[in-house]
Amino acid sequence: MTGQVRTVDGRVAGRRGQATRQKLLDCLREMLSTSPYRDVKVIDVARMAGTSPATFYQYFPDVEGAVLEIAEEMAKDSLVLKELVANKSWAGKTGWTTAEELVDGFLGFWRDNDAILRVVTLGAAEGDKRFFKIRMKVLNAVAGPLTDTLKDMQAKNRFDKSANAGAVAGSLITLLAAAAEHQKAFDSWGAKAKDLKPNLTSLVYLGVTGKKPPK
Repeated sequence: MTGQVRTVDGRVAGRRGQATRQKLLDCLREMLSTSPYRDVKVIDVARMAGTSPATFYQYFPDVEGAVLEIAEEMAKDSLVLKELVANKSWAGKTGWTTAEELVDGFLGFWRDNDAILRVVTLGAAEGDKRFFKIRMKVLNAVAGPLTDTLKDMQAKNRFDKSANAGAVAGSLITLLAAAAEHQKAFDSWGAKAKDLKPNLTSLVYLGVTGKKPPK
């Protein structure tokens, strides 16, 4: 980590301090993958990082503050999702490929960030505006360009002009997010993980094009 990283009291952290701060974040991220968010304590994070609670408090006001740091970084990384939709063709077999790449990329991003996204989703559901804003930034990375795509298709008479592009895009992204959050639950519904992608792809393709998948 480089740049003007500051401690809680406003001092600029040196290289060693920045490394310690990053290690604390890395340890917290690892703990979130195995422990419920509310069970994670400062002393446990500090111990895992090989430092003290006092050092933790030099860089973060509390566990929630550190979690928000991780979440903000994750939200920045989510901008890569935009590339899955922006300026992509939805015509014929090319459109099917676009749908496949969107589903695969979205589910992959969710798996890679599952631990922090669970906390973000929980915070947003509880009405915390900070977590809600982060969650929307992630979803909007896809919903925004997908809305633009649908509006462009409407202008070319390739999508129902009576439909609200934003509502359609939002519905599809909500579907993807819900599926991504429940990837581990599909076995209990008699569906294998390998069945999720093609079925989601079909729904996304149909939602965008209004057509059956090409053979």
